[in-house]
Amino acid sequence: MMPRGAFRCVVDDRQSSYRWAVLKARLIFGALFIAALLLVFWVDSRLDYIVLRGAWSDLFGGRTYLPSGLALLGLSVCIIPFASWELTRILRANDVRAHTWLTCFAAELGLLLHFAMPYSTDAATAVAIAGTALVAMFLVSLLYHSRERNVEGVVAAAGGTMFGMIYLGFMLGFLLSIRRWESAWLVLAIVFITKSCDIGAYFTGRAIGRHKLIPWLSPGKTWEGLAGGVALSVAVALLLAWWGRTTDPVIIDGRPAYHHAFSALQAAFAGALLALVGQAGDLIASLLKRDAGIKDSSSLLPGFGGVLDVLDSPLLAGPTAYWLLAFMHR
Repeated sequence: MMPRGAFRCVVDDRQSSYRWAVLKARLIFGALFIAALLLVFWVDSRLDYIVLRGAWSDLFGGRTYLPSGLALLGLSVCIIPFASWELTRILRANDVRAHTWLTCFAAELGLLLHFAMPYSTDAATAVAIAGTALVAMFLVSLLYHSRERNVEGVVAAAGGTMFGMIYLGFMLGFLLSIRRWESAWLVLAIVFITKSCDIGAYFTGRAIGRHKLIPWLSPGKTWEGLAGGVALSVAVALLLAWWGRTTDPVIIDGRPAYHHAFSALQAAFAGALLALVGQAGDLIASLLKRDAGIKDSSSLLPGFGGVLDVLDSPLLAGPTAYWLLAFMHR
């Protein structure tokens, strides 16, 4: 019979090996994700310099430039099917008869509403258009889930479709709305600042974390980790703000100049706010997963879990950043 102390050592060694394997996977695939993200945003920024003439201008309704954020839109459109599958998996674990492709269609529709809404649309009309899309998807979902003349769970399933449209489509679409008026690099900065809190919280919590943040919801999070995450987000925001002030304005034919000249106080406030909101988004995702009795949304991304495990914080940071920028510009 193995002594109790020896058994504990074996368990500790296995846990240590598992944690190292997870950390190694995060470092490797995290670097690949960052490189891919930088490439997408670089392409997105370069598209702003393309001037349309002749038939190409006619194809885009007489515009002399491409719509802002085409590469970012393409990335978002490709991400949503995977995120919809994971969200549907979570809903089904809660006995909600959600349909993957219907949820995906609703989410894509919410995303495209952000991107395709005309600049000249007034606020009341924009709200009416978004509301009409929600009503239409609700009715389509009710009809689809009651097609076999079975009313059990139909309302819950339709509600799941609406949740996917708002959570994945509308919330992610706020980043595209920001891209309408700002450069691709500012959108990337928002994502980096928000995700920096995750990185800082992870390593700080592992090193000195002692006091649990919300043990009944996310046992691994600590107050020390949150403080470290906020500090790193503020540092990243200050660094990016300094870099933005040292660059020259970007002049694009037919487009306003991009020049991100934020003060140190604005950057520090934005960094702290996006960090806290991002952690709230992470906790919301934890609430959904814990309610479904699962740890990760999926295992699609080695070391990270699923797409929703990566998107959870930027999803809530998007609307916050939109209104924060509107306030700063005003």
